[in-house]
Amino acid sequence: MPIEIRELKAGDKKTLKDFLGVVDVIYKDAPYYVRPLDFDVSDRLDHRKNPFFEHADGTAWVAYQDGRPVGRVTAQIDQEHLKVHHDDAGMFGFLDTTDDPEVARALLAEAEAWVKSRGMKRLRGPMSLSINEELGCLIEGFDDPPMAMMTYHNRYQGGLIEQAGFAKLKDVYSWKYDVGHVPPRAQRAHDEIAAMPEVTTRLANPGKLTDELRIIMDIFNDAWSDNWGYVPITENELVKMGKDMSLILMPEITRITFINGEAAAVAVGIPNLNEVIRDLDGKLFPFGILKMLWRLKVQGAKTGRLLILGIRKKWRHVRRYGGLSAYLYVEMNHSAHLLGMKSGELGWTLEDNAAINAGIRLMGGRIEKRYRVYEKQL
Repeated sequence: MPIEIRELKAGDKKTLKDFLGVVDVIYKDAPYYVRPLDFDVSDRLDHRKNPFFEHADGTAWVAYQDGRPVGRVTAQIDQEHLKVHHDDAGMFGFLDTTDDPEVARALLAEAEAWVKSRGMKRLRGPMSLSINEELGCLIEGFDDPPMAMMTYHNRYQGGLIEQAGFAKLKDVYSWKYDVGHVPPRAQRAHDEIAAMPEVTTRLANPGKLTDELRIIMDIFNDAWSDNWGYVPITENELVKMGKDMSLILMPEITRITFINGEAAAVAVGIPNLNEVIRDLDGKLFPFGILKMLWRLKVQGAKTGRLLILGIRKKWRHVRRYGGLSAYLYVEMNHSAHLLGMKSGELGWTLEDNAAINAGIRLMGGRIEKRYRVYEKQL
């Protein structure tokens, strides 16, 4: 059956509707899939609303068979990424297809041609839309719902990407953590840090969220700048992040830690939005928003995700402060327990980041999901 590929153009409501809704076909037999909120995905694709497109270009396509949508993909070129890495890499994202190699191949071929025509020498993904958003194709851990800002794929999806000529570039882990139990070694490390008079910590102030995010992102940019794929977050992206997080931020599961008055380390947890929107089918209106707010603000989420944990480089290898990460983990665990949370997800983390992964194991974390980033030379 022939495959038709349509590019999503600005103002094309029909193709946008198909881009959003094709997941209902692809994941109809996937009980753990959670459809993202339509308004969030459409805003992220909108070049006028998403500050990512102030330093990037991109487009999207929907695949059709017999007039029905059967897949989708985006392609994007991020100048901030190229400025840091100089690797002539374009990215693909939002890849979801039926179990048909021809559909996946046709969509990825469009993405390849698009980035190649703009001078790129390799195509990498999935990244939706950048490394600071959803990353990778799920290859292990299909029997649990995805956490907020993490992807879910059918078991066949990674194989279809490989059949289209892509190979593994990097794996990342997500870790499951049961709230409540703190290993003795981690507790000792926490207590040693807590006893230091020069170390203080506080919660994020939701009334000054943009200012707080500037502190958090300043530490993030310092702590993560040597990591694989790192791309800094721009000021306008930070402002948008503040607006997006204002609804879901829970100060109790954030920490900004200071050493001699200098912001030295941060940890940011968020409630698992996917837990409270699972039955909304991507729709907030007319009643979905009321359900979501009730579940978030009144019932409270029972799961959460540690979104960021970072320590400035100048402190990271100072022996006296070697327990800072354990200190933050224990603090977050205590707050999550008081909120009634039962479990959380830590990550993602790079498969070859031995120090971070060892620290998570110290806290009792265990790998729950593995995601793969693929690349193809063009």
